[in-house]
Amino acid sequence: MLPTGKILIVDDEANIRASLKEMLTQDGHQVVTADCGEAALELISETTERFDVALIDLKMRGVGGIEVLKALRQTSPDTVTIVLTAHASLETAVEALRQGAHDYLFKPCKPAELRESIRRGILDQQETRDRDLLDHIEEMAGSLEDIRTTLAKRVERPLSAVVQPAEAEERKRFLQREGLVVDSLRHLITLDDHLLDLSPTEFGLVSYLISEAPRVVSSQELVREVQGYESEQWEASETVRQHVYRIRQKIKEATGQTGIIRTVRGVGYTIAE
Repeated sequence: MLPTGKILIVDDEANIRASLKEMLTQDGHQVVTADCGEAALELISETTERFDVALIDLKMRGVGGIEVLKALRQTSPDTVTIVLTAHASLETAVEALRQGAHDYLFKPCKPAELRESIRRGILDQQETRDRDLLDHIEEMAGSLEDIRTTLAKRVERPLSAVVQPAEAEERKRFLQREGLVVDSLRHLITLDDHLLDLSPTEFGLVSYLISEAPRVVSSQELVREVQGYESEQWEASETVRQHVYRIRQKIKEATGQTGIIRTVRGVGYTIAE
């Protein structure tokens, strides 16, 4: 059974608010909506309103999603915030994460993806509350070992687990080169805020080229590192050439740009500078 909670939807598009509310209400959540950032701030400031999850549109008229995130972080830091955005950019994604966002999704997002993000957020929230309760019990009654053991079983990760700093996680999650941004968590690549519709192999090729840039990478290395097998030079050259051709076509369709992936004749490929 999926965990349920009280959810705030902040979006200035009426059709999106309505469809999200209908879906989440059917899932058993209690849903409250706000049609702009100003209305969301009013709800957040009310002491009687506390939300388990907030779905926040990043770009709205007037008060934007980042301001709403900041307000939630101050008044209700345990609220799980999920950013909804129609445009992907490294700066806005990182800023949202720095302001405490649990996740960010592209609009229109798939229902299964949204449900999974909400599920993980509520479970993480419950885990955090369990940890806080454990700490409180240890401070107030260190001798209550039986209660401590019972609650500890509800925590999936070991209490001694080291949480990496947020900035380290951001650097690990994102790669950027010449307008290309790789989000390894969401398995997405954008070019100048345009989402590229790449296959898993194409995603791997572009990601590896970005990670190695400006070094020129041979076709054999690309096949080995991305597709996981050794190949003859002629075979690797033909395989990679076909993948690169399709990637270039998709980049051109999405952005009109050409020449992002540069061929170094007789050597391999790199990201153009």
